[in-house]
Amino acid sequence: MLQKHCLNQKELARRWGISHRTLERWRHVGQGPTFLKLGGRVLYRREEIEAFEESQLQRAKVVSAAIDRAGPAEGRRLSAVPVTSSPLNGRAPSGAMSLRSS
Repeated sequence: MLQKHCLNQKELARRWGISHRTLERWRHVGQGPTFLKLGGRVLYRREEIEAFEESQLQRAKVVSAAIDRAGPAEGRRLSAVPVTSSPLNGRAPSGAMSLRSS
């Protein structure tokens, strides 16, 4: 029954493309998803894995920084516009966008 609802260390490492040693290190320092240790076996519940994955979602830093600088959006609309200059020696990264309030 646990086999269906849990992944072992090797399975989770394969799922995330990391080393099983990384998972061991995370457990040692209190990072990563919650785990079960039964009879010397370490198991991760699928619900805990998915909750941890959700907690790791991040927004693009350029967009969130622009929103923070824009302040309250009362009466204003934000729209994405191409970036024409950047700290990259005056060159904007290909396809870069910024936010402009209107």
